This record gives sequence, structure tokens and C-alpha cells, in this order.
Amino acid sequence: MLLARRLAAMTEQLKSVDYEVFGTVQGVCFRMYTEGEAKKRGLVGWVKNTSKGTVTGQVQGPEEKVDGMKSWLSKVGSPSSRIDRADFSNEKTISKLEYSDFSIRY
Repeated sequence: MLLARRLAAMTEQLKSVDYEVFGTVQGVCFRMYTEGEAKKRGLVGWVKNTSKGTVTGQVQGPEEKVDGMKSWLSKVGSPSSRIDRADFSNEKTISKLEYSDFSIRY
């Protein structure tokens, strides 16, 4: 059974998606919590603040885990954040991960 589960995980589709989160998402540790959540889920990519007061980034990994992270970015965020909305773009299936870790960019 364990072997079957491992084989299923190996054939699971990888997904990449860009995101931008709007609301009170700067100065509330949003990037730090995003990095922690992504690493906890086993995802790779990056996050950074923008000059217009949003947080943007890219996340990659198994489709199911990326979908869970999209929900987290839309509804949870950091404890002090207030998310008005999250926009997702360039969502696509990828053949391999483009990053080896999840990082905060400056």
C-alpha cells in the first residue's frame, strides 16, 4: 500500500501559479507566514512586497498542495493581515520544479 501511495505521488501533476494578494498585507509578517506555510506544504517558489502595497509571488508543487496554498493565500494569510482578494494568473502544469526552495525576495 505504501509503495502504491509513493508511485501515485510521483505521477501527481506539478503545477505553477503566480499570485498577488491585496489588502492589509504589508507590515503584518505576511511574507514570513507565506514562506512558512509554503515550506510546511512542501512547495517551492517565492514571495515579495510590491511598491503598490500588495504581496506577489509564485508557488510550484503538486497540484493538490498548490490548490491548498491558493486557498490559504485567499482566506488565511498572517494573523494580523486583512485579505481583500487574491488574484491568480499564469496557472499551468509544469514538468519539473523551477526552484529548489521557497524564499522571500526583496
